[in-house]
Amino acid sequence: METPPVSPLGEKNISQPQQRWKKNSQKILDSTTQIRQQPQDPSTELLEGRVSPDPAGQILENLQEIEKLAVGREGDSDKSHGPASEMPEPLQASELWYCPDGSFVKKILIHGHGLDKPKLGSRCRVQVLGFPLGSGLPEGWTELTMGLGPWREETWGELVEKCLESMCQGEEAELQLPGRSGPPVRLKLASFTQGRDSWELEPTEKEALAREERARGTELFRAGNPEGAARCYGRALRLLLTLPPPGSPERTVLHANLAACQLLLGQPHLAAQSCDRVLEREPGHLKALYRRGVAQAALGNLDKATADLKKVLAVDPKNRAAQEELGKVIIQGKKQDAGLAQGLRKMFG
Repeated sequence: METPPVSPLGEKNISQPQQRWKKNSQKILDSTTQIRQQPQDPSTELLEGRVSPDPAGQILENLQEIEKLAVGREGDSDKSHGPASEMPEPLQASELWYCPDGSFVKKILIHGHGLDKPKLGSRCRVQVLGFPLGSGLPEGWTELTMGLGPWREETWGELVEKCLESMCQGEEAELQLPGRSGPPVRLKLASFTQGRDSWELEPTEKEALAREERARGTELFRAGNPEGAARCYGRALRLLLTLPPPGSPERTVLHANLAACQLLLGQPHLAAQSCDRVLEREPGHLKALYRRGVAQAALGNLDKATADLKKVLAVDPKNRAAQEELGKVIIQGKKQDAGLAQGLRKMFG
């Protein structure tokens, strides 16, 4: 019989004290005879509130429990020396992917395989779960084409397209939106066809796609959907920005249209920037001057707003929109001056 190994802490094997307990069991049993002959203490029974057990039987039960414990510890000791492969692997923290523009966070539930990801023109087999009503996305399994289709025009469609661009085949993930208290939505990419990056497209192909996006954006704008129109104009601009210099003249129109959307969406700062892009290429662009004047007025930059609106009226004196906007700016300026004067009188009066 082999000698059991010594534990790493230098303790002897549990079987040794077990043998000693067996050798001493007869002594313990002999001592029970004397215990039986001793009178019981009635006060102990009263304090315990029950009949005291037979001391000899209790000692026998304790001996059996000790032997069981020794055997159990011996088995546990053997298990602790088993191969490392039998130990459970530690749980890994779920991986998070943050969209660069901060629009959502992707929590990866199941990792995909391979390195390829959907690109422009890829037809994706997708499972959509938990998206709110009115998102424009069907519940369950559906097919979505990257870069094409009306599904991309709503807010959720844009987020899904961005998420798909970061997913591998077989990946399953949850989308978490900052500030949204509802449950996360789930997206699974089962498969997709080969697509192309925008830089792989020919310039003529990019211009054709940009024209389609612009036309769709104009339709949405006229239908009262400036948010969807802005997305179309933005996608068209991203296609044209990759063209070699001098670029496409379509960029001027797209920036001007985008500024109109941004004004309606309450984004005067972005609208002013879009107009700057137009005026860098065409300093006399009247629509861009007018829209930048409106944006500057909304930002409280009345001097800049006045200068832009006067430039419009200098070229087109009958421009009614510019006349009305300039009148508003003048009234707003007078109110500011009156408020400033009242504050000075209170300060020094």
